[in-house]
Amino acid sequence: MKLFRIDIDRWEEILITITRNKTRSFLTAFGVFWGIFMLVALMGGSQGIQDMMSSNFEGFATNSGFTGSNQTGKAYKGFQKGRYWSLEIKDVERLRRAVPELDILTPSNARWGIKATYDKHESRSCSMKGVYPEYAEIETPTLTMGRFINHIDVKEQRKVCVIGKQIYETLFPDGSNPCGKFINANGIYYQVIGVNTSSGNMSVNGWPPTTITIPFTTMQQNYNFGNEIQLLCYTARPGHSIKDIQARIEPILKQAHLIHPEDKQAVMNVNAEALFGMVDNLFKGIKILSWMVGLGTLLAGAIGVSNIMMVTVKERTTEIGIRRAIGAKPRDIMSQILSESMVLTTLAGMMGISFAVFVLQMLEMGTAQSDTPAHFQISFWMAIGACVILLVLGMLAGLAPAYRAMAIKPIEAIRDE
Repeated sequence: MKLFRIDIDRWEEILITITRNKTRSFLTAFGVFWGIFMLVALMGGSQGIQDMMSSNFEGFATNSGFTGSNQTGKAYKGFQKGRYWSLEIKDVERLRRAVPELDILTPSNARWGIKATYDKHESRSCSMKGVYPEYAEIETPTLTMGRFINHIDVKEQRKVCVIGKQIYETLFPDGSNPCGKFINANGIYYQVIGVNTSSGNMSVNGWPPTTITIPFTTMQQNYNFGNEIQLLCYTARPGHSIKDIQARIEPILKQAHLIHPEDKQAVMNVNAEALFGMVDNLFKGIKILSWMVGLGTLLAGAIGVSNIMMVTVKERTTEIGIRRAIGAKPRDIMSQILSESMVLTTLAGMMGISFAVFVLQMLEMGTAQSDTPAHFQISFWMAIGACVILLVLGMLAGLAPAYRAMAIKPIEAIRDE
């Protein structure tokens, strides 16, 4: 019972000390409040931005690469500089045999400016893409209705298609199931077999919401591509990088198509793996910067607490001296000063965390109904970590004032009075 009484007295004394100068305590607490608010808000904000950006790449293979043809930059074996050349079907088998590090390897052809119609509805400026079923391993479709292209569709050159979200909403505004119905695309009728609702901005040969996907062989037949390929799409096996694979692919294609080995512009390569690596490094940099700014602001607030506690100790010199004279131990004085510092820091910090969580929740609710919802809220363990940081900084902020209070001698304190 006596110990409980002592605890109550200590808390009352801490409260009186903090509220003795309300303006000074408020301004000191605001520094800690703002510091922890910045730390939590920046961490949650950076996570939300990462989620929003990552949604643009959702479903796209991170270990993928793409190769296309371009005008030659050097004359070679009787061919002049500036010659146009094209990839061909034979290149697929040629690369499969020569580059075993390739996992998925599939061609893709596309046409732009397609007009699609159904009944009285019309969708302009669409793109049409011819692919094999394996292409779904590179750019995974989000099918809400129907299915994707299969090998039977390719083998039988079926006039079937998978339509994008925007095309579906334009041609079928009533929200009915379009599977089994026929749409007209530039005078050719295709039976709809699926709806791809993917809205990722990372795509190849057309933006998914406005793309009509058909079997590769159907694309060849309907648009007279013959053996020509516009783009080779591939992924790497585990343990191999796209950069190394492209370094092997390029000389094979150059040799097969009579292109100068040192021609730098004839073969176009896109390394999606490198692009994703750059994005990951960007996110890491943002998080490191967030920690640096947040901790720096919080540290400035803690220094403010330490300075104010030093002023408080100086103002209470006589009080501390009298306590020492009537038997208070240095440990008791130190414990009292540290408790005041930690209480002030913790109270301000918890309010800062609560306000940051509230702001992040508002941001998360604001993006919940958008096409790119993001998770701005911090995790439970991050909140616990922030509380631990508050306690540590509160203790550190009170150490110097506490040692100064311990050093006060009763005789000098009374003489000073």
